Amino acid sequence: MTWVFLSLLSAFSLASADALSKRFFSDLSAYEMGLIRLLYVFPWLIAACFFIPWTKPDTVFFLCLVVGLPLEALAFYGYMQALKEAPLSLSLPFLAFTPAFIVLTGWMLLGETVSLTGLLGIFLIVAGSYCLNIFSIAQGYLAPFKAIFKARGSRTMLLVSFIYSLTAPIGKLGILHSNPYVFGVIYYTSFILCMAAFLPFSPGTKVENLNMRPMKALILGAVVAVSIFSHWVAISQVQAAYMIALKRTSLLFGVLYGAFWFKEEKIRERLIGAGLMLIGVFCIGWLG
Repeated sequence: MTWVFLSLLSAFSLASADALSKRFFSDLSAYEMGLIRLLYVFPWLIAACFFIPWTKPDTVFFLCLVVGLPLEALAFYGYMQALKEAPLSLSLPFLAFTPAFIVLTGWMLLGETVSLTGLLGIFLIVAGSYCLNIFSIAQGYLAPFKAIFKARGSRTMLLVSFIYSLTAPIGKLGILHSNPYVFGVIYYTSFILCMAAFLPFSPGTKVENLNMRPMKALILGAVVAVSIFSHWVAISQVQAAYMIALKRTSLLFGVLYGAFWFKEEKIRERLIGAGLMLIGVFCIGWLG
């Protein structure tokens, strides 16, 4: 059951990277904040090239890069924007919608059947999102749902979750036409280069900001690298749905970071909401 430990490690390190990004770099723009996170993980990716089992990618692999990278860039920018603007306990839980969106898009576009446990999972995710803002119920029974779309951070993370529901199958296809390690190194390295290419076209970005806190950035890069590497190894050992479901425990870790490190408010409601959403993810990933 090595994949269980690695999936939990990936979840914890992902939540830790989000907390570090928000703690030390949220005074920068969303683009600068994200670019620091990417640039300082780059040396770890280069080092990994000497240890991974290589295989020759085919045409489908490179097609996955061409289609997936623009979507990944859009999702990543939105992710950083949400981390910058919203409390962790009110933004990260919305990533639970990714498997729900995958179930719905599979049903609408591919005619795939939805099991009862899958429907239950979707219901629990929606119910959990309601609980995140349940303190606003005094303004009306629909107020908790309306609060999602009023808060820019929550709204943005919901869009990010939808985009990830599109990139997930693209990534899986890329892995099938290479291997998890080769896909991870090439895909993530290409992604970093694509994001860095926008630097000359970002007038508000200052190059000196990217190197203003090097020690903290190095720590952030190392934590991101742990999340990436543990993700690759775990997903190569078990069905992707199981691994992703367990990795979504990052939602709870994120809420706890929000409570203890950022002293965010209304943690009890958000912890209950995130818990329901996580149970919903397990219903879809493990039982659906």
